[in-house]
Amino acid sequence: MLEYLEKIKDVSLLTAYNANIDAIKYVNEEFISSLISLYPPEKIREKIEEYPRAINEPLDFIARLILSIKLGKPAEVPLKNEELNDWFNSFKYDEEKIGGQAGIVSNLMAALGLKRVIFYTPLISERLSRMFIDSNNLVYPIGNDELKLIKVKEVKKDKLTKINRIFEFKEGLAFKLGEEKIKAKASTRFIVASRPEALRMCFDNSVRKFLKELAKMVDCSFLSGFQGIKEEYSDGTTYIDYFERDREDIKTLKKEGVLTHLEFASIPNLKIREAVINYILREVDSVGMDETELANVLHSIGYEKLSDIILKESKIEDVIEGCKIILDEFKNLEVVQVHTLYYILMLTKEEVSLEELKNCLDFSTILAATKAKLGDIKKKEDLKVGLNVPYNEYKELFLKAYEEDNLKIVSVPSRYVKNPKSTVGLGDTVSSGAFVYYTSIKKRKSL
Repeated sequence: MLEYLEKIKDVSLLTAYNANIDAIKYVNEEFISSLISLYPPEKIREKIEEYPRAINEPLDFIARLILSIKLGKPAEVPLKNEELNDWFNSFKYDEEKIGGQAGIVSNLMAALGLKRVIFYTPLISERLSRMFIDSNNLVYPIGNDELKLIKVKEVKKDKLTKINRIFEFKEGLAFKLGEEKIKAKASTRFIVASRPEALRMCFDNSVRKFLKELAKMVDCSFLSGFQGIKEEYSDGTTYIDYFERDREDIKTLKKEGVLTHLEFASIPNLKIREAVINYILREVDSVGMDETELANVLHSIGYEKLSDIILKESKIEDVIEGCKIILDEFKNLEVVQVHTLYYILMLTKEEVSLEELKNCLDFSTILAATKAKLGDIKKKEDLKVGLNVPYNEYKELFLKAYEEDNLKIVSVPSRYVKNPKSTVGLGDTVSSGAFVYYTSIKKRKSL
């Protein structure tokens, strides 16, 4: 474990754009039954069949939550009707913590002792900044006449705070919808994501003019939150304006030698999903996603049959085939990484050894197991917890390392935590750990 941390300590990372406060509710039978009692069971079933892609009324939320529990699959759906905030605020939440991919990754990597973590989100309040660890290596860029880096913990920039509601449930949770018996297939969560009008997923102009300077301070960038871009804004701008802007900024980072990573996400809005694929995925060096997100990308680029097979069967052979297609379709990519409940997989065409890649992925499984067990990683010593978590029962099936068609293909089984304290951010933890370690491999080779 110490050897892994030693490898990443000289890496500097830029993270952007999404961070928020997660209000977490642990779902039990009493809570879900109280929601079901608000509507006739048949009406809830009809709404489930409709598969709402946004939350406009309580029924949309109840239907998608039940569907997520039935499938045992994580999901994130935007809150479209802001008037429902009061209704959601009426719930008693169990915990508040940092959320958003960039926010979670910033705290994690600073705690692991990276040389420097530059975190940026365009909307950061004092309430949000208090969620970050107090560390000199975790800084936020302030730009006007000159660029300044201040500790994230000390930022007091905006009044508005983005709050996501997270509904966590454990495997085995059971309840009835009318006469139908429903039981959770896996421990995971359902997210109701807020989309404040003031939040734009891009660097604001005061910081953007210093982007080249920022790029010279880091080795790699972890970019996420594009699912939070709206189709239209009240000032007349559209999603195309922001995707074009973000694409140009990625090009700027890459020109300065920054290895760029896109962390994909659940994106119900098909226009936004297509834009992420066409404007962002076609520019970055690395992408991280789960098997559902991989299937969605494959469907968007014309591989509907393979997409459907992955969604229905989730076989690693099909996932590997999907990753090969992605690498072939997106020539800019050098790494495709897929994380699932049972394994993490990486494909690359770069000159790195299979052993290095196995270490890279094993490190990420230690991080994920630690976070699942403790709920958070606050210091390096916490990783001893994850290191002592055994691999899952399918270890022999998912431990692979081989070369094929000039590609290196490596998978490592996940470490199984029976009753995870939390599942929020596990995918981000896995992806960022693997990406940062991969960056350290590349950095050592260039010295």
